[in-house]
Amino acid sequence: MRYALKIATRYLTASKAQTLLLVLGVAVGVFIFIFMSALIGGLAEFLLARIAGDLSHVTIEAKVLDPAVLVPAGPGLVLTVTERPREKTANLANAASLVPIIESLPGVIAVSPQINGSGFLTKGAQVAQVAINGIEPGLESSILNLQGYIVEGSADLAVGRIILGRGLTDDLSLRLGQTVRLQSTEGIEALLTLTGILETGSDATDKRTAYVSIGTARTMFEMPQGVTRIEIKLGDIYAADAAAVRISAATGLTATSWTTQAAQLMDALKAQSQTGILLKTFAMITIIIGVASALLLSTYRRRPEIGIMRAMGAERGFVVFVFVLQGGLIGLLGGLSGALIGYLALLPFPTREHFQSGSLPLDITQGSYGAAILLTLAGAILASIVPARAAARVDPVTAIGQ
Repeated sequence: MRYALKIATRYLTASKAQTLLLVLGVAVGVFIFIFMSALIGGLAEFLLARIAGDLSHVTIEAKVLDPAVLVPAGPGLVLTVTERPREKTANLANAASLVPIIESLPGVIAVSPQINGSGFLTKGAQVAQVAINGIEPGLESSILNLQGYIVEGSADLAVGRIILGRGLTDDLSLRLGQTVRLQSTEGIEALLTLTGILETGSDATDKRTAYVSIGTARTMFEMPQGVTRIEIKLGDIYAADAAAVRISAATGLTATSWTTQAAQLMDALKAQSQTGILLKTFAMITIIIGVASALLLSTYRRRPEIGIMRAMGAERGFVVFVFVLQGGLIGLLGGLSGALIGYLALLPFPTREHFQSGSLPLDITQGSYGAAILLTLAGAILASIVPARAAARVDPVTAIGQ
């Protein structure tokens, strides 16, 4: 072992420039591997934080049960029973007893009972259709981080207050402190004071959503008790499917995971992950080809030396081991160098907690440094097998005579 290591080291140091270029080439491949891992992993974390992070991880919604209505079936006086769509606010009447049960389940960090519906926001002759979200005061940022998105005013919701998105306030030329008229689909109006303006970057929120207190929503939708929806936040968003099953079992109601609602996002993340694996595979293939080519060249140049070793009694297995060891050293040096370069290159980028829109979401913790070094080492050893076997087959007499 020691003798083989000495010979392999001698081969590497005999042509320092060539060895340096080879190690540098391997290091570049490892750097690409680490960079792609950090980029794809960071992008996934960024998307989940921005999209899934502002979603309810598990949702319980009241089901609308429209009663059968008698309507004429056709000519004559014959009546038939048919279903006719009818506007009706669904209700989870026992929400008050469900919330403590859900809060006690493992992994649950926030529960927000809400009253949701549709309505119209009016300022003078201007009218905008909006989705009305009634939220318990004190829970304004438990699901969607309203406080974090507020650009003017406050996120505190009390009776008589309303929070709107920047897009909606711009469309209606509204300013903080102005009074607006909000009318629900039940025909009930309320005069509310604009006390907060938020900007999330999503048109669905910034142009079409109005946030009021749950007390205001109860009045507007004639719902003295119960809620229309219970939104639940988890400590681990990846545990949403299992949590939904537990919540359904505990409450007897249908709980829906965010992964079901955001199936397209999950498909996009899977496709992105597959693309990353493909690119990293190409980086590994490049490393293997480079190491194999260099060792084949080294084998050809050192045929006389290999012939002498064979003539002195060195077995073929020993020759194979020398060249495999040489490839392993190249892979180890290149892997360590590439990992160090990758880490230093990613160090200036912000951590995942400080990702911002428009910036490159490179997550230094997603670099897969250990995997990159191990795969590079394994790839270099595999790449050295063919040249090593070629070296072992060298005929001593022929090689010495060259």
